[in-house]
Amino acid sequence: MKKVEAIIRKSKFSSVKKALHEVGVNFFSYWDVTGLGNEKEGHVYRGVSYSTSDIQRRYISIVVNDDFESVTIKAILESAATGEIGDGKIFISQIDDVYRIRTGEKGGQTLK
Repeated sequence: MKKVEAIIRKSKFSSVKKALHEVGVNFFSYWDVTGLGNEKEGHVYRGVSYSTSDIQRRYISIVVNDDFESVTIKAILESAATGEIGDGKIFISQIDDVYRIRTGEKGGQTLK
């Protein structure tokens, strides 16, 4: 099993959610997060300068069976990309095991 974690633009969350549902990923958790990016300059909007160092993003956490790893990553990459700096990152980790609390079941079948 793999844990797929993604930090994406908040504006792309609906697209990512739809893309994940289309490939069969129907359960995940998400949080609103703030982070610091590589962009060092502020922006000016209507004559007012504002800082872009604190960036509002959405953090998505998904645990999938190994056979869903590549389709999950592809769905996020295709639906979250704008081609601009700040599109986000995807992190992949190995999950050793999972338990369903209600029944005590163990293993990958608990993700279905």
